[in-house]
Amino acid sequence: MPSTDAQPPQTSGAPHDFGANGSVPILKLWGIRWTIAAAVSVALISVAGLLAAALWYAGFPGLEQIETVTASTLFDLLKLVFAVVAGVGGVAALVVAYRKQRVAEHANRLSEYAQELARAADARADASKALAEHADQRAETEHHRNGIRLLNERFSTTADQLGSDKAAIRLAGVYAMAGLADDWREGRQTCIDVLCAYMRLPYSPPGMTVATVSGEANDQRVLANDADLNSKQEREVRHTVLRLIGDHLRRIEGDPFSWSGYEFDFTGAVIDGGNFAGAEFKGGRVSFERATFVLGEFSLAGATFDTTLASFAGAKFEGAGVSFKAASFTNSELDFESCEVSAGELDFRDIKLNGGRLSLRSSNLTGGTVDFHRAVLEDGELDFSESTIRGAGVHFHRAQFRCDTRFDRIEVDNGEVTFTQAVFAKALISFSQSKLRAGLVSFGGASFEGSDVSFSGTQFHGAAVSFTSASLTAGSMNFWSTNFNRVDVSFGGTTFQGGIFIFKAAQVGAEATVDFHGSRFIGTSALFAHLRIQDGRIAMAGARFEIPPIFSFESRLGLPRGLELPKNLRLNRDGSAQEVGLDASQELALKEWRPTNLAKDRQPGKSGHHPNQPRD
Repeated sequence: MPSTDAQPPQTSGAPHDFGANGSVPILKLWGIRWTIAAAVSVALISVAGLLAAALWYAGFPGLEQIETVTASTLFDLLKLVFAVVAGVGGVAALVVAYRKQRVAEHANRLSEYAQELARAADARADASKALAEHADQRAETEHHRNGIRLLNERFSTTADQLGSDKAAIRLAGVYAMAGLADDWREGRQTCIDVLCAYMRLPYSPPGMTVATVSGEANDQRVLANDADLNSKQEREVRHTVLRLIGDHLRRIEGDPFSWSGYEFDFTGAVIDGGNFAGAEFKGGRVSFERATFVLGEFSLAGATFDTTLASFAGAKFEGAGVSFKAASFTNSELDFESCEVSAGELDFRDIKLNGGRLSLRSSNLTGGTVDFHRAVLEDGELDFSESTIRGAGVHFHRAQFRCDTRFDRIEVDNGEVTFTQAVFAKALISFSQSKLRAGLVSFGGASFEGSDVSFSGTQFHGAAVSFTSASLTAGSMNFWSTNFNRVDVSFGGTTFQGGIFIFKAAQVGAEATVDFHGSRFIGTSALFAHLRIQDGRIAMAGARFEIPPIFSFESRLGLPRGLELPKNLRLNRDGSAQEVGLDASQELALKEWRPTNLAKDRQPGKSGHHPNQPRD
């Protein structure tokens, strides 16, 4: 088979181009053998033609023939041969160089074409990607629409189930709504709101259902039994709602199915038990305002509140136990303002309050117990101001206070408020302008370290008040304008070390005893100024004063009856008020003393209130 190079060349118009439709550029060349042969032939023919033309021009002169070839002639002949060979070689070299140039140019054209193809491919890829993304977006949008449509359909169906008159269907609706909340993050708050709204529906717990129909007694009993059965079924549904919410609130932070941080509104709900123990509330708001807690126990034991508002304002506790045992509150507010406790227990044992506020202001405690045993309250505020404690107990046994604690203007009637063995460190505790009747207020064994205790303007009538074995270090205790009637106040065994003790403008009335037996004042300045003792008794026998106290009395008849001084103290009896025991500068310092951290004290004015008396 003949070689490809030996094939006759094909001819075309342009040697290479991109074609009308952008096809691949083509280089059309003869084979190398044919090309060189043709070039040499053309060269030889050209030389022969030039030689013939020269001879013609010269008239074809004759050639002289010689018998011998000289060296010169031979050399000239060789030069002519070499010149011809060189010329042929030069022509061949020119042909090869020309072919190389054509090939290089064609290679550049191919490279440009390849780049154009690459750019076109990239453009097509980008276009395909854009089309694919657009298609994906359309598909996702359509999927999302279908998903939203499906979720809305599920929501509508679930809501219908919750409105069924059959408990089993309502129960299924509760589970379906919780599952929908997990699947539908954008609508989770709505699903939670529906579950909370279900809890706000009217409800009578089993055993509390009252038949309100007329007719025969048997018919009434049947209807009452049916109503009680329905209540038991409804209770199961409602407890399932609370259980599912509690389960979701106990999930760890970062869990996609955690409901922490959402809002829960149980305003006005009737709660007969539930378990939110260990729940985590992070941000958001939880409302049990005006809710009624009856029967059973509702537990928030070990719950965590972080920057959360939990409101029980106006709630009623009627025999239920509500537990916050070991719960922690960080920069959060727990509001029980105006709540009513008639029975049961509010359990705050071992709680930790770090920042924020816990308020039972204006609450009405007519039974039951509020227990803060071993609670740790730091850097916040505990407020019982304007509350009524009647037949109930509020206990702070071994609690630790590093925050302001206010019981201003409270009323205690046959109730108990105890702080036995509690520790107050740089804290304020105030019972200013309160009324304590027929009950017990005890600080037995309590420790006050750099703290201020205020009973200014308080009325003790029939209540027992105990500071037995308490200790006060570098703080103040203030009984300014306090009124004692039919009450026993004991400071037996109390130790005052540093600081100041104010018993100024106090009135000790009928059957009242203020007993300092066994108390010790070590480096403490004590002021008993403008005392009014009317059929009462202040017993200081057995007390020890390192610095003799200052005394003055409203009466000008000398030492009043009922004042029993230690044996080492003597008062002048000239019919006028006398202060003894300190020099003039010390007396002035005591008279002008003001507790520095009673933030609500005010300067005396026309109202006649002293700076140590809190604002109304």
